[in-house]
Amino acid sequence: MLYPFVPHTWDPDALSPAEAIKRLTEGNQRFATGRPEPAARAFSADLASKPQRPFAIVLGCSDSRTPVEVLFDQGFGDLFVVRIAGNVVAPSVVGSVEFAASQFGTRLVVVLGHTRCGAIAATLQALRTGHGPESANIRSITERIAPQIEATARAGQGAEDGGLMRQLMRDNVRFSVEHLRHGSRILEDLVLAKRLAVVAADYELETGRVDFFDLAGEH
Repeated sequence: MLYPFVPHTWDPDALSPAEAIKRLTEGNQRFATGRPEPAARAFSADLASKPQRPFAIVLGCSDSRTPVEVLFDQGFGDLFVVRIAGNVVAPSVVGSVEFAASQFGTRLVVVLGHTRCGAIAATLQALRTGHGPESANIRSITERIAPQIEATARAGQGAEDGGLMRQLMRDNVRFSVEHLRHGSRILEDLVLAKRLAVVAADYELETGRVDFFDLAGEH
C-alpha cells in the first residue's frame, strides 16, 4: 500500500512510461543526427513560478561526456536528473528518486549507463589486481559496483575489452534498476501499482545513441 505521508503519487496528465520512452528516444535521435531543437535549452523566466512536472527521472553517470538533457534533447523542467559516478544506487540516490516519483507523479525512471565508463574500468582493475583505489571515497563507489560485475569479469578474463566492458556496464545498470525496483518500499509500491516503471538504458559515446533494454513494466 502507498504511504499516507507521500504528498503526491499520481498525476493523471503524466506521460505513461511508454510515451516517456518514446519522447526520450525521439530526442536522442535528434541529438545523434545533429538536429537538436534550439528551443530546448532556451531560458524561460516563467519556469521559476511553475511547479516541476518532469516527464522522466534519470539516474546517470557523472561523466562529463554524458550530459543527460543534451543527449535526450530536452529542456528546462523536462527531466529530473540524478548523476553519480558509475550510476550507483547509494541511499541519497534512492531518496532523490523517491522524492521525484512521489512529489511529481513522474512515471518513468531510467538508469543510464554508458560505454567507456571510468567507474567500471576502475572496478575491473581492482578485481584483476586485488588493489582498490587509495581513496576510501572512491572505493565506496567501486565496492558498490564490484559484486555486480565480478562473475562476468571472471568469466570474461582474456576477452576483448570493449565487449567485456559493455557487458559489465550493463550488468551494473541492471543491478541499479533492480535496487530501485525492490530496495525502496515507496518505489516498489509504485511499481506494483503500475504507477512507475524503472528501466535500463545505455549511451554509446562512440555514436551518441541511447539503447533502452530491460523494459519490464514500461506500459
